[in-house]
Amino acid sequence: MSQTTMVVLTVAALETRDDAEVASSTPVPDRPVLTGRECQVRGAEARNNGRVTETVPPESALDHEIAALLKRDAAGLVAAVVQDESDGAVLMLGWMDDEALHRTLTTGRSTFYSRSRREYWVKGETSGHRQWVRGVRLDCDGDALLITVRQEGAACHTGDRSCFDARVLPVREVAR
Repeated sequence: MSQTTMVVLTVAALETRDDAEVASSTPVPDRPVLTGRECQVRGAEARNNGRVTETVPPESALDHEIAALLKRDAAGLVAAVVQDESDGAVLMLGWMDDEALHRTLTTGRSTFYSRSRREYWVKGETSGHRQWVRGVRLDCDGDALLITVRQEGAACHTGDRSCFDARVLPVREVAR
């Protein structure tokens, strides 16, 4: 019988914080592909599960115990699924590195790393469609986060409530 382990990360929801206090759109240096040789490895040797590594980037502000639980992709990122606390709807998928997760946990605002712009961004800072973080969970493999939020306005940049509203793909029903 296998045992499922769920890690619940604590977050301080700071709804009264001014937007000016929340660090955002902070450019970061070019992100090299992270390997066991380039990063400090927590635990035994890093196991490579496809592109997933168990390395901890140096100079991380994230708590070391939390960082040690993460399995990052080759770019040092973890997928972050965002879910509405009121009805459980999946709102969006973003990417976090250790710094984005640290900012999310300490500011109570969803902070992501933009792979295309190579910078951090706080959801709703430009659009006003803010996400107030209510909880953060790490999946059993350590390679995905579930961010539970109170969403203000649309979550998708297109104006839809969810990034998964627009394109419903047909599924062929298969008899059991």
